[in-house]
Amino acid sequence: MRTTTFFQRAVEALMALSLLVMVIAVFGNVVQRYLWGTGWVVSEELSRLLFVWLVSLAATLAYSEGQHLGFDLVTARLHGRRAAFARWLARGLIAVSLYYLIVGAWQQVLVGMDSRSPVMNYPLALGAGGILFMGVCMAVILAAECWAELRDRRKGDAA
Repeated sequence: MRTTTFFQRAVEALMALSLLVMVIAVFGNVVQRYLWGTGWVVSEELSRLLFVWLVSLAATLAYSEGQHLGFDLVTARLHGRRAAFARWLARGLIAVSLYYLIVGAWQQVLVGMDSRSPVMNYPLALGAGGILFMGVCMAVILAAECWAELRDRRKGDAA
């Protein structure tokens, strides 16, 4: 099994586990409130934290598969140098966006290190860590895409 396939399967398993825990927490809380007039105090915070990580993992997985926010109505009609220019321009804009995302998430992680959640008492940096993880993973994937295209271009020039 290829390494990327292994990581994709691991991320999918984490997403499924996260979704399962969210469903159990929310549904269990609703049932307890309805039947006994009480509920799990941690349900809301746990679901919120897992949702942030679920979205971050899903966005990272979608980006790695080329399914994340693609708009290729114009670029699909381009060929040759124009297509290459459009691809590199898009990658540059993505890199700038990821830079700001990573810097902002890192600042939130630093702020969240000293702040605790009111009920579960986990550091709030854990929530911002999901966004930081997503940004760093997407930056690595973007760099790998750029490197692969440059390597393929060099092979084409040598032939």
